[in-house]
Amino acid sequence: MSNRKNGTLMKQFIKPSRSDWDSILERPTASFKDLEPLVEKVFDEVQFKGDNALLDFTLQFDNLKLDSFFVSKESLCEAEKNITPELKVAIQLAKSNIETFHKAQITKAISVETQPGVLCWQEKRPIEKVGLYIPGGSAPLFSSLLMLAIPAKIAGCKEIILCTPPNELGLIPDVILYTAKLCGISQIFKLGGIQAIAAMTLGTESVPKVYKIFGPGNQYVTVAKQVATQHQISIDMPAGPSELLVVADHSANPAYVASDLLSQAEHGVDSQVLLVTTYPPLLKQVEKEIEIQIKHLPRKGIAAKAINNSRMILFETDAEAINFINQYGPEHYIICMENEELYIDQITNAGSVFIGNYTPESAGDYASGTNHTLPTNGFSKQYSGVNLDSFLKQMTFQKITPKGILNIGPSIEFMADAEGLQGHKNSITLRLNDLKK
Repeated sequence: MSNRKNGTLMKQFIKPSRSDWDSILERPTASFKDLEPLVEKVFDEVQFKGDNALLDFTLQFDNLKLDSFFVSKESLCEAEKNITPELKVAIQLAKSNIETFHKAQITKAISVETQPGVLCWQEKRPIEKVGLYIPGGSAPLFSSLLMLAIPAKIAGCKEIILCTPPNELGLIPDVILYTAKLCGISQIFKLGGIQAIAAMTLGTESVPKVYKIFGPGNQYVTVAKQVATQHQISIDMPAGPSELLVVADHSANPAYVASDLLSQAEHGVDSQVLLVTTYPPLLKQVEKEIEIQIKHLPRKGIAAKAINNSRMILFETDAEAINFINQYGPEHYIICMENEELYIDQITNAGSVFIGNYTPESAGDYASGTNHTLPTNGFSKQYSGVNLDSFLKQMTFQKITPKGILNIGPSIEFMADAEGLQGHKNSITLRLNDLKK
């Protein structure tokens, strides 16, 4: 049952029945079917008109008339001069932590002799050409660039393309350019939205085609990335508007909980935040804190609209709360519960988990070291967040000696014969006959 009193910013659901869960779990985003026609139109135009289409769509969607969308090396050097020393130190600290965490994900090749004379091993190779998309709009998300460029470099990707939308002056914010230079990215294009994804998918006269596209974005970018997969391009995941779920009880600080909810709500009007609790007084406590804190946010208009898409849900038992959370599959998941181990052990669907009163989601967004490019819209049920392996392919190798083929050859013959594949059988029989001679 929903209870929304006057002055309440978030919809409240008090001990909802299972039959109401589906409606509570809905995200405030358009469906793929709704947006696909526009996305397909942009892809078609880019495929046939190349750079001219990119310039046309930048004028149409961003209201910017550009002569070129390539960022020069001189612009990179100039941008560095405009960043304060304090911000440079902060970005470098974040870079160091992100590098440390992602370098720890490097694994050695595995090798095993499955039978005497049959050696099998697995090695990882970098994806040669990758495209990074960094949203712009009302906030220059240079932190997302750190999250993508650093593991791409550690993995050894040979060609890294960056697309990010220009601001109202037709420029890339200095902090994005500084971060790109710091991470060793030099191929940068002033392109945003659907047309950026289409350019990296199809290639144009100026923008190289890539093999895999990474990066978050709005619902249009999310659908564009899904359309890219129809053109033999891989993507990291469907990562759309940001979302956060906080589960909290009497041990939580209501002011902290409210600040965490608002930190995600300010991302965009289509963001969504949820508070799940088994402690009834927390609803009113957090609601009050939201009303106090939102007044002081420069982006309070955006946050307020996102809050209106959001939910507070009270459950009677931990089991119900955990079941609901796993069905929602949050992108970001904060646990502030006295029995936190129960919630940690039983979470199966979440992009990234933050534990305790002093682990705000913002830490993961910027500088703790984990990656903040995460699956949204319930895709945490089947996708992982970006990590080092996202930029690598796993290749298997095998080498069989004469002794090895004698050991496994007869079994392969029987299996191939049973499947009716005589060519397969013959490739073994020829070798066995020669060895037997």
